[in-house]
Amino acid sequence: MNISKDVLDEKNIDKLKKLNNEYVMRIVEKYVNLCRPSKVTVITDSEDDIDYVRKLAVKNGEEVSLATEGHTVHFDGYYDQGRDPANTRILLPKEKKISRYINTIDRERGLEEILALLDGAMKGKELLVCFFCLGPNNSRFSIPALQLTDSAYVAHSEMLLYRQGFEDFKKLNGSDKFFYFVHSAGELDEKNNSKNIDERRIYIDLERERVLTVNNQYGGNSIGLKKLALRLAINKANNEDWLCEHMFIMGARPEGKHRVTYFTGAFPSACGKTSTAMVPGQSIIGDDIAYLRVGEDGMAYAANVEKGIFGIIHEVNADDDPLIYMALTTPGEAIISNVLVADGMPYWSEMGKEIPASGTNYSGEWNPGKKGPDGKEIAPAHKNARYTIGIRELDNADPKLDDPEGVPVSGMIYGGRDSDTSPPVLESLSWPHGVFIGAALESETTTATIGAEGVRKHDPMANLDFLVIPLGTYIRNHLKFGDTLDKTPNIFATNYFLKENGKFLTDKLDKKVWLMWMEGRVHNEYGAIETPIGFIPMYEDLKKLFKEIFNKEYEKDDYEKHFSIRISKLLERLDRIEKIYNEETDVPEIFHEHLEQQRKRLLEAKEEHKKDVISPFDFE
Repeated sequence: MNISKDVLDEKNIDKLKKLNNEYVMRIVEKYVNLCRPSKVTVITDSEDDIDYVRKLAVKNGEEVSLATEGHTVHFDGYYDQGRDPANTRILLPKEKKISRYINTIDRERGLEEILALLDGAMKGKELLVCFFCLGPNNSRFSIPALQLTDSAYVAHSEMLLYRQGFEDFKKLNGSDKFFYFVHSAGELDEKNNSKNIDERRIYIDLERERVLTVNNQYGGNSIGLKKLALRLAINKANNEDWLCEHMFIMGARPEGKHRVTYFTGAFPSACGKTSTAMVPGQSIIGDDIAYLRVGEDGMAYAANVEKGIFGIIHEVNADDDPLIYMALTTPGEAIISNVLVADGMPYWSEMGKEIPASGTNYSGEWNPGKKGPDGKEIAPAHKNARYTIGIRELDNADPKLDDPEGVPVSGMIYGGRDSDTSPPVLESLSWPHGVFIGAALESETTTATIGAEGVRKHDPMANLDFLVIPLGTYIRNHLKFGDTLDKTPNIFATNYFLKENGKFLTDKLDKKVWLMWMEGRVHNEYGAIETPIGFIPMYEDLKKLFKEIFNKEYEKDDYEKHFSIRISKLLERLDRIEKIYNEETDVPEIFHEHLEQQRKRLLEAKEEHKKDVISPFDFE
């Protein structure tokens, strides 16, 4: 290799040679010579190498040890606290077109720009060459992933989030069939934060299945294997006839029935994704990204791309999130970012403890009333503060977390959010109707969102921000996937946010009842009422479930408020969705057919019942 032995020594060259992969060697050589680090260290699957990265993150000051054994804190820069959609772009060749939703840049121009920014970006720093596996090791779901980064924090985070992959690369037998990611935090300021954030760039190259990112540290921009790899995998899935989805995978385990039923679930932000995946008494395989393939038995199988969680810590507390809270307050390996630290302990908003009057956070030394360089008052912990832990740290980790076969998917849940339109749970009329429901998914903005409250945001399959293929193609892939299955999963929709007079109509814990109804429907244990928008639960079944699960009486009045069909509101939503899809090209005709059929059913129901809000009892 044309790299100085002072930078890449024989010991590390020998590690690379063990892979017998010239493509890996060329990538390492190219980016070492471009970024010009002073040292290169190759990280294998060995515990010694993994421990080297853990210690390096602390030595470099990227992480600081906390009082709880195995826990560290990481601080991102003041202006580097979340994903940067404006500077996250797909490198698009001139001859290609994709959806208008997708942020792109001309491929040649984008490559020229980011390679110039990477030129010399690692001067004086150590480059880590890391190998991971997206999906379980030794699996048909597996995608090997190579990460080059000058951030030990990024490498350490990926070790918690993903399976080690050095041995997987050996099994490639020289193939170039892997993703690769190059990241540099760039020039650092006195706080060890990326200095030139005005030149922050996250460029995704579908042609070469790689991501180049520079001048950032926040995980969503720097941890290549997360949402950046999601985009590469969506493109790969599109070319290979499987699905890559922004979905959790969980096991529903009804009491006394000695069975587990696996669900996937796609929920836009603030729609109940994590709380559904973590319903008490159930098990979790993954909270974020799922690969789905057809099994030999004709069923859909899903595997978690990850083995860890990069979650928002805001509002995590012992009452609402007992298992996560326990992992964050007891010994074990965890990275906590952008919270307040006082006397070696982390504090975040709504954790159930009093916040100290002083401490250290991402702004430096903090006291109440402190203002940032933009003049805004700084909260003790950022609302997008995060925790990074392995799923095995949770008591509800599913035994099949690392199963190379994945798990059979019996149900899919699309979770939206609105205050006045959709019932808490319903089941689609068919697989194509379920795809329509997912493609029409909406979430309503809240006071926690910048901008007006109550605005409905369209987010098909909760994946819009990450699509790299036309929306019509994406929907067609879902329809096609169902056609390849001998038994399609039941598709459900949830909405936990119905309100009356400004108050929520359902309790946070009620979602366990909706989940158990869905699980029972999969096994044909409950009947259902057909309505214009899908199948809804029967009152007697919910009454029984509320009694069994919470020893709580479920009143008919509550059932009516929850499951009445609100015709005008539903028609308004159809109008919004129709307008959006009329501006898209190549949308499957069956999507428009389902939209028209639903509109027709709603209008017929309104005419038949002479009401705008129709009681569920009227459909029996």
